Amino acid sequence: MAAGAPTLHWGAEALWERLEPLLPGLTVEVAASLDSTNTRLLELARRGDAAPALLVAETQTAGRGRLGREWVAVPGASLTFSLALPYAPADWSGLSLAIGLALAEALDPAAGEPRLWLKWPNDLWLRESATGAGRKLGGILIETVAVGERRQAVIGIGLNVRPEATAAVPGLVGRTACLAELDASLTAPAALARVAGPLVQALLRFQQQGFSPLQAAYARRDGLAGQRVSTTLPQAPEGTAEGVDASGALRVRAGGTLHAVGSGEVSVRVAESTAA
Repeated sequence: MAAGAPTLHWGAEALWERLEPLLPGLTVEVAASLDSTNTRLLELARRGDAAPALLVAETQTAGRGRLGREWVAVPGASLTFSLALPYAPADWSGLSLAIGLALAEALDPAAGEPRLWLKWPNDLWLRESATGAGRKLGGILIETVAVGERRQAVIGIGLNVRPEATAAVPGLVGRTACLAELDASLTAPAALARVAGPLVQALLRFQQQGFSPLQAAYARRDGLAGQRVSTTLPQAPEGTAEGVDASGALRVRAGGTLHAVGSGEVSVRVAESTAA
């Protein structure tokens, strides 16, 4: 376990003490700068290292999002980390939804109308109180690699924490959000401390139970429900989202038919007339 970067106090040792009983053999490391936390942990796994590991980078020079998109991180204004662990759920379907739900509930635990929504399959949105529209606050990237006869999962998380992160990409200004809008007191280390435990617990529960027990809780934060969506599914290029099924597949009604859209099959975009 390595010490944190000098400009921020990450509390890596305290974090390790909380998480290691859940993931025996866990290491926790914080780096000032890396190409990509997911890439580094995948490289370790390919070399045969299947020990659980939590890796944080204050800056990523080649951060990656889903479908190969770039993820820009700003030191102190972004939280970028990856968790690697041996993983063998009976069914992987709905894993990104379970992770997103754990993050949202940890960061936005209020009993009233939730401010953090989930955009299927792997994004966190901040809901606008006035308009009901949503802006992207974070994303999830899940990758796996074989280590002998076992499978190592690498869960990458990227969250915008301060306004500087939302201004890092000019083309996305006004379309992204940050945690400071939800809780002005949150720093990147504080956000990590808040989500790390619930993330690990959610992964362990999912491995035993799958997505089905989470279907109702997900529905409460489903940012696509009732929205017109465009998909790349040939049978349903455009339709209305009607929640997710017990496996986590998105239900899209098009032409009077309800289609189940798997996260590995398509990219879903909300129609331009609604939240982006």
